[in-house]
Parts: sequence; structure tokens; C-alpha cells
Amino acid sequence: MLVTSYQVRSFQLSDSVAVTNLLQNVLCDECYTETMKAFGRQLAWDSELILVAEENEEIVGVVVGTIDKEKAYFYRIAVGQDHQRRGIGQALIEALRQRFVGRKVHRIMVTVDTHNEVVLPVYEKAGYQPDDFSRAAHRLSIVAG
Repeated sequence: MLVTSYQVRSFQLSDSVAVTNLLQNVLCDECYTETMKAFGRQLAWDSELILVAEENEEIVGVVVGTIDKEKAYFYRIAVGQDHQRRGIGQALIEALRQRFVGRKVHRIMVTVDTHNEVVLPVYEKAGYQPDDFSRAAHRLSIVAG
């Protein structure tokens, strides 16, 4: 069995096509459309809260988060189907959690919508409980102006 390693790092503009392709392959059409709009807003607002997992120079996972006032939110996570169940999602969640903690937020929540109900067990495995799940409508940060 070939064992490869991956690294989690900040999103870079050169990752745009690979991340777009990954999201399109993993998410349903409606979820992809919503996610791309939110991704664009978050990228303009605070790109440090978008992380990717890279393996052999290929983007295999992405997590998008945001901070609203003193609360941090995991918005969307996606891992390529050939790379799932290998700890990549957990690594992305932990890396973003560390970014949130570094920003000194008071609470870290997981945004829940109809599209990500299926990945809630991934967050639970990472230690998040049902009271950490936010089902309220929440948009990613938008630059005030």
C-alpha cells in the first residue's frame, strides 16, 4: 500500500482552480453554488480562514471558516472522494481551530445547513458537540462599507 503524506496550509490564489474543481466534484450543485458565493466573500474578507490540504502537489481538501464578532464558524469542509477517511478532514478542522483560537474568539461553532448534515460526524469526531452546531442562518463575513 502506498502511503503518502499531506500538509495543511493557507489557501493561495494559485489554488483557485484546484479548489473550485474539488468543490464541484464533492458538493451537490446547489451546495456548490452557495459555497462559491460564500468562498468569494470570505476570500475578500479574510483569506487566512481558508485552508487547504495538499498531497503530492494536489489539493485534496479545503475548509472555509469565518469570524463574526466574537464567534468563529466552520462554514464548509470538503475532501476529495479518493482521499476521505484518512484523517485529512480532521487535520483541516484542527488547523482552522488553531487559527480561531489564535484570534481569541469566545466561541467556535459549526454552521449547519441541509448540505453539511452528512459531515457532522466528522466534527463530532473532532470533539464538537450538538450545542456547538449553529443551525441559524449565518452568512460569511462581508466587508462593511
